[in-house]
Amino acid sequence: MKLLKRLWVGTCVVAFAAAAPSWAQTGKGDVVYVPTPQIVVDEMLAMIKINANDYLIDLGSGDGRFVITAAKKFGAKALGVDLDTYLLKIANENARKENVNDRVTFREQNLFETDISAATVVSTYLLPEMNLKLRSKIMKLKPGTRVVAHDYSMGDWYPDEQKTLIVPEKKVGNAGISYIFSWVVPALVAGKWQSTINVGGKDVPYEFDMEQFFQNIDGPARAGGVTGEMRGKMTAEQVKFSLTGKGSQKIERHEFQGQLAGETITGTVRIGEGATARQSAWSAKRIKRGELARAQDEPDGK
Repeated sequence: MKLLKRLWVGTCVVAFAAAAPSWAQTGKGDVVYVPTPQIVVDEMLAMIKINANDYLIDLGSGDGRFVITAAKKFGAKALGVDLDTYLLKIANENARKENVNDRVTFREQNLFETDISAATVVSTYLLPEMNLKLRSKIMKLKPGTRVVAHDYSMGDWYPDEQKTLIVPEKKVGNAGISYIFSWVVPALVAGKWQSTINVGGKDVPYEFDMEQFFQNIDGPARAGGVTGEMRGKMTAEQVKFSLTGKGSQKIERHEFQGQLAGETITGTVRIGEGATARQSAWSAKRIKRGELARAQDEPDGK
């Protein structure tokens, strides 16, 4: 897990340094306001595949363009949160002009005090330290909730997808360049799991000690009496990981995928490679629940 952390920290430093803004207008509280170019808004909404079944909460909604676009172009319901009464007035006026009053709401509220539990999508254009403060709150949302951010990532929680855009009309920050990051909130799969798999007509016991760092999973494993190591990823409640031998230990490559439901994973395993690979049903039970590994950049020592 340490290797994954180091790789992403290095990437983040480059992105943050390149995108560091020089803010021109300051709103109330901790938040500074700079409008997101419309081309970036459109790309962010496309990246998270927003649709009419979604409920979007935009934290730091400014003039409302993100919320309004989500409602007008995709039919989503949305809430925009901001502390600037002038910007909230503009946002409400813009919503009336675009005839989306029935699907959008704007609220004057501190974004850290906002209840986001009902969101299927959360969006931000906030400075890195504010994203880090929000991160633990976002990680408690229902698995599968999508998160999208403009210019600033979530520290050690590296994105599932990212994109760099050339934006001619961007007047602040690293003029002409915007970064977009998106995530899917993962379910908690960390812990000790046991399984039995029929290999060559013989039932073989398996054990997995899954360590989880946000959406990434790895850790030691055993297949019969042979030691191996696993590595994979959570996407919402979908589990995917590979198992290989460790060091001189020989284990045929295993590719697991399944659906997490409480303390059970049900899915399939593919053993071997090429034309000789075979696939069978697979399930596992969690016998000891684990926790997310602590991020190096966890705010306030938590």
